Amino acid sequence: MASGYRNGVHKGGTVKVDRPVSAPPSSLRPSSSFKSHRPPPPVRRSSPSSLGGASAKYDVSVSGRVRVAVRLRPRNDEELEADADFADCVELQPELKRLKLRKNNWDSDTYEFDEVLTEFASQKRVYEVVAKPVVESVLDGYNGTVMAYGQTGTGKTHTLGRLGDEDTSARGIMVRAMEDIIADITPETDSISMSYLQIYMETIQDLLNPANNNIAIVEDPKTGDVSLPGASLAEIRDQQSFMELLRLGEAHRFAANTKMNTESSRSHAILMVHVKKSVLGAEAAFSYENDNPYQSVNNFKPPVIRTGKLFLVDLAGSERIHKSGSEGHTLEEAKSINLSLSALGKCINALAENSAHVPVRDSKLTRLLRDSFGGTARTSLIVTIGPSPRHRAETASTILFGQRAMKVENMLKIKEEFDYKSLSRRLDIQLDKLIAENERQQKAFEDEIERINLEAQSRISEAERKFADALERERVNCQMDYMESIKKLEEKWVLNQEKHGKNGFTNGSYSGEAHVGAVNEESEVKMLLQNEINLRKAAEEEINILRNQLSDSMPSEAGGDVDVVKLQRLLDDEVCQKKRFEEEVMVLRSQLSQLTFEADQNGRLARGKSGNSFTGVDPPSHPRHSPVKDVVNGHMASITNLHEQVGLQKIFSLLESEDPNVRIHAVKVVANLAAEEANQQRIVEAGGLTSLLMLLRSLEDETVRRVAAGAIANLAMNEANQEFIMAEGGIKLLAMTAADAEDPQTLRMVAGAIANLCGNDKLQMRLRSEGGIKALLQMVRCRHPDVLSQVARGIANFAKCESRVSTHGTKNGRSILIEDGALSWIVQNSNNEASLIRRHTELALCHLAQHEVNAKDMISGGALWELVRISRDCSREDIKALARRTMISSPTFYAELRRLRIDL
Repeated sequence: MASGYRNGVHKGGTVKVDRPVSAPPSSLRPSSSFKSHRPPPPVRRSSPSSLGGASAKYDVSVSGRVRVAVRLRPRNDEELEADADFADCVELQPELKRLKLRKNNWDSDTYEFDEVLTEFASQKRVYEVVAKPVVESVLDGYNGTVMAYGQTGTGKTHTLGRLGDEDTSARGIMVRAMEDIIADITPETDSISMSYLQIYMETIQDLLNPANNNIAIVEDPKTGDVSLPGASLAEIRDQQSFMELLRLGEAHRFAANTKMNTESSRSHAILMVHVKKSVLGAEAAFSYENDNPYQSVNNFKPPVIRTGKLFLVDLAGSERIHKSGSEGHTLEEAKSINLSLSALGKCINALAENSAHVPVRDSKLTRLLRDSFGGTARTSLIVTIGPSPRHRAETASTILFGQRAMKVENMLKIKEEFDYKSLSRRLDIQLDKLIAENERQQKAFEDEIERINLEAQSRISEAERKFADALERERVNCQMDYMESIKKLEEKWVLNQEKHGKNGFTNGSYSGEAHVGAVNEESEVKMLLQNEINLRKAAEEEINILRNQLSDSMPSEAGGDVDVVKLQRLLDDEVCQKKRFEEEVMVLRSQLSQLTFEADQNGRLARGKSGNSFTGVDPPSHPRHSPVKDVVNGHMASITNLHEQVGLQKIFSLLESEDPNVRIHAVKVVANLAAEEANQQRIVEAGGLTSLLMLLRSLEDETVRRVAAGAIANLAMNEANQEFIMAEGGIKLLAMTAADAEDPQTLRMVAGAIANLCGNDKLQMRLRSEGGIKALLQMVRCRHPDVLSQVARGIANFAKCESRVSTHGTKNGRSILIEDGALSWIVQNSNNEASLIRRHTELALCHLAQHEVNAKDMISGGALWELVRISRDCSREDIKALARRTMISSPTFYAELRRLRIDL
């Protein structure tokens, strides 16, 4: 009988109608997962620093046995009529995970499997116990295989490839597996691609491109990995595109009408899904702790990409010629099918018996599946059987095939590689930062040199002017002294002449006494003249000394250049030393942050149902089982009944008890009541808020302060309560608590309360004047991620209110956050690994940038580069669009972007 295309126009046969498996009864309890109960051993990875080459890979082996499940098909119409008087040859015991194959009415063989699925098992249950663990392994970076084996007509295609267009509950493993894969990936960083092939008459054909009908198998000579480079590889964007490709492939698959099945598969169908998924973990850590561009370059590590490959194999059914009635071309197809299945059975037998030789090259099916049996893939096999006693021999053969397959051990290997493309994009952004920072520093250096030159020239001019004035004064003084001395000498000479004329000669005769007096006068004049000469020389020497001192004090032009060079060297030495210190500080800070984060992750207490809600009782970590959640709900209900029975006033009176234990329990009850929105108004009206503030003011007990701060944080979510807290001096009390507390949980409660108050437009100035903003910024000293997320939320709320007030025109001037020095912390944490911190700081930057008066401070503080990064790489489209719109609408930002030649 001639074969034809499946789900298309049949050549010489009838069109196949899928027969659905009976739905399970509602009372049937679903069994446990098909996963192993014992978790796999921890993965040990090599240190990234020890990996050489351009694309380092991790290769970790984990032992994993082939898992086998058996599924029984219900009787079809023909069997209900022909075998009505005969009992089923198979008896299932699903609770014991075993089945009995009857030899006759009194004897049977018992076999155990990993899962036994009755004829009532739903498609969803079959997927969860057979295929879902394999799909999860593929998403973790392993290879995986899910294969259906059995006699023709036992439901292999129904189990594996049913599309479920009319009834979604009838969807097979292929459709459900792709739904889980698409739901788990991130489209921005991950990718999915698929190939759909069939092995027909020992030729590999492309079901997505029928013209490609003889695809060659290529083996890597080093690793032995098998690949099909000639097969079509289609990118999967969503579930709809996958379904369209699957329908296209099913239409090209060969099928024929036999006595065993109205539409019997005449080929082995293989769906190959390739998954590339980025890993956000310690290997892909990317530190933005300090925004120092020189330090952050050393902390770049490429993100890690995990690659997994999923094989979904729908084998053609084994058949006996006298039962199927195959003849002609269909007979040749049956021979080819049986030969390839026989080769697969030989390989599994060799692996089960630990044979030295495994004949994987006997058929193309075994060559493609060499990684699935005895290789590195996680493999699940589902064998399908029928209940009819007429096919007992075929059923026994199928069961024995599954039993042998359970003995095969695979060594699972995870494959990871570095994503250097993403690292290249990040380095490009950092390079732009470094270029801009270098230009800024160069401009600052040139400005400093020019300032020093101007200052030196000013000092030289001032010294020259002072020297000229001093020299002129000294010259005038010397001239005056000289003239005065000459005048005195002339007067003395006149007097001497008069005396000489009167006493030296008398009546023409010489007087000795007069001569002696003249000689004395002459000696005295000479002495005075010599003194004047000595004084003049001393004055000239003093002038020369002063001139030399003034010359020494005036730096020459060459000396000025030497001073500039020395100053530049000193500045360079200080910059280098500062860089070294900052690098050492950053390394220590990164290590301390990592250790703190890991410790907090292991010991983190459970939180309330949202990030803004705080409870007084410290519950354990969030479990996934619903009974624990019911206990917590019952505990809250009991607290509510307690306050209704006892009364709020009596509970508040216990807050002032002398017994510490009573006081602690009372404040925890109040905190749990405050976590419910319905109780908040009654607590405030009854004076509970005043009592909580008094606890912060008076008590030193850390537990009481922490729980009281959490209750105040919950009450602060109400706007009316916020103004009451401010009126009662709550901000000062919270600030004092923040300054004294060291416990991260106490700081988280206080930061949450202040963050709620920061969202009120009316309280902004009071928050600053009473120390709320200062306390919020001081709490970053605690590097706990929960505390930092609350601080970031408060800053985002405050920046949003400032932006709203500035838009209305009721506020001018720079942001209070910038004036208080919060900008540097916001920039440093705008790309924090914690998603909450990163999202809030990104929003804060966008809100600050909306006010034009903040633009220059943000550019000098490095915020512009973070806005560019947010507009390109932010995971949230609304924040990305806000950042881009803000930079375009700001003239200052837009001019700076044009100067730096950055395109948004």
